[in-house]
Amino acid sequence: MKHVLSVSLGSSKRDHKVEAEILGEKFIIERRGTDGDIKKAIEIIKEMDGKVSAFGMGGIDLYLSAGNRRYMIRDAVPIARAAKISPIVDGSGLKNTLERKVINYLVVEKKVDFKGKRVLLVSAMDRFGMAEALAGAGCDLIIGDLIFALGIPVPIRSLKTLDLLAKIVAPFICRLPFKMLYPTGEKQEKVDPRYRRFYDEADIIAGDFHFIRRYMPPDISGKIIITNTVTPADVKMLRERGAGMLITTTPELEGRSFGTNVMEGVLVSLSTKPYKELTPADYEELLDKIGFAPRIETLNDAAALPAGAAV
Repeated sequence: MKHVLSVSLGSSKRDHKVEAEILGEKFIIERRGTDGDIKKAIEIIKEMDGKVSAFGMGGIDLYLSAGNRRYMIRDAVPIARAAKISPIVDGSGLKNTLERKVINYLVVEKKVDFKGKRVLLVSAMDRFGMAEALAGAGCDLIIGDLIFALGIPVPIRSLKTLDLLAKIVAPFICRLPFKMLYPTGEKQEKVDPRYRRFYDEADIIAGDFHFIRRYMPPDISGKIIITNTVTPADVKMLRERGAGMLITTTPELEGRSFGTNVMEGVLVSLSTKPYKELTPADYEELLDKIGFAPRIETLNDAAALPAGAAV
């Protein structure tokens, strides 16, 4: 049996473990949170190295991306280097393939009409593939990297502007302690609605769920949420706050969707190629074989949904 273990800097309250069969292979798929403790994450990886088929690196990315450049996050390097035997992935390969496919799927299958809709993407450097797909779908894209990562309430209106800003500030930002950029540990449980106006103005809110949740106002009536990792408690909260529709880019397994790092670990475990040699085309082929489809769930009355959303 293959074992994919996601070691996350996120809250241990979100831990989960399931068994699944994918392409005839049996899997244990597990997520362990370290409550923001990088040393503990490294210890777990060292302890389990060689005992698991693949590690997912959760709650932190190895790289941020903008345009054709990648910027390495300093705090992620020792975590990635802790694994000497088992492959370790941060989900970036899957974000660049699966999340593009999901946006295109929503358009082709007429699940969501993005044209003319205002989409708040909480961080594009974290999910540049999704950002490009959304821009290509004809939406009014509002990029929130300055707002939600740096606390500067200035929206970015284009990927070109993001690329220019990234060239200037990303090399410095990536050297900062990661906890200054992204909610880890107990911060994932707290909500700060100071940026409510950006949510209020959006028809669709997309991107990393912890960023979305961290600044989510009490009322998001009719909004479409496009995200990744959600638990049953998260879905309940979204429903209570009035969200119209939830779309997760990764499939539901026993009541929750795991992060892209976990699902990339699954693909790496299924591939016959060394994981460092996998290309976007390889990921595409594996995704097509598996038949991954986004989870699409109506949370509240269809009358509350923005025009263009299918149910």
